[in-house]
Amino acid sequence: MFSRGFASDNNSGVHPRILEAINDVNHGHTIAYGDDPITQKAIDRFKQIFGNDIEVFFVFIGSAANVLGLKAVTQPHNAIICAETAHINVDECGAPERFTGCKLLSVPTVNGKLTIDGIKKHMHGFGFQHHSQPKVISISQVSELGTVYTVDEIKTLADFAHSHNMLLHMDGARLANAAVSLGKGFREFTRDAGVDVLSFGGTKNGMMYGEAIVFFNQQLAHDFMYTRKQGLQLASKMRYISAQFLAYLEDGQWDSTARHANAMAQLLAKKVSAIQGVTITQPVQANAVFAIVPPELIHPLQSEYFFYVWDEDRSEVRWMTSWDTTEQDIDRFCELLEELMRTVKR
Repeated sequence: MFSRGFASDNNSGVHPRILEAINDVNHGHTIAYGDDPITQKAIDRFKQIFGNDIEVFFVFIGSAANVLGLKAVTQPHNAIICAETAHINVDECGAPERFTGCKLLSVPTVNGKLTIDGIKKHMHGFGFQHHSQPKVISISQVSELGTVYTVDEIKTLADFAHSHNMLLHMDGARLANAAVSLGKGFREFTRDAGVDVLSFGGTKNGMMYGEAIVFFNQQLAHDFMYTRKQGLQLASKMRYISAQFLAYLEDGQWDSTARHANAMAQLLAKKVSAIQGVTITQPVQANAVFAIVPPELIHPLQSEYFFYVWDEDRSEVRWMTSWDTTEQDIDRFCELLEELMRTVKR
């Protein structure tokens, strides 16, 4: 039995309903590589959400969804603009640059969200053969700092991108948490807001594994079946990914797990804010809490409830809540934090 910490929603277990869905399709034989009826049902479910004129491809992991989705819509001479903190810039081991050949152009932000003003410094050199040509603006929803783009903010970025013959890509690893935070359906802040390519995540919200790449313009997915195969992401037994998505998208399953994770983050933020010596550094809009704590407390806290240090120089940490975080987890963590804080004051 592993203890629950606050390191990442990737560390959480698999929701029982997802495990049940996997088991339900674990009988008999069916055609491999996505030509099975379960996968077709899952694709149809995505089309019910986003529209019939889309293309959907299932892959194993979020990094692959981002990298292959970007590769499909770029050439090696292109550039991709993203936040300095973006997962594609910080946490994918250079895979976007290696496999797309594109240059990543990063933008410093105070809250993890791109703005037109921040992007403008990279909007030059169009048609100049010596410069990488900007082609995609990539945003994370939820951002790496736990903040959520509003529908209007996404529309503004999409309109700006399209006016420059560029595309808008969304890393939706925590898309469900964003939907709950916004009180919107998935389509309202993706396709309807102007997003062109979406990485649709489920692993961080109760699935075992599996992500979807959604192209809202079918022309962008031309030949993508070969890109996915070359990218080592064509699952032979795809029904086990597809079954998870069917369960995830059925009867608001995604909503209940994300809603719980977000609520736990609000509770955690409320309780740690009441502890003198703790400073919340970002708005708590999804399932992440960023805070500054005395540096001498970090190690003893981590030994009981593991989490990551976000900015060592500032003694800023990140606490993530998950679908299976409990109020008792938060109460015990805050009790330990208060106890340790008293040792600092002495």
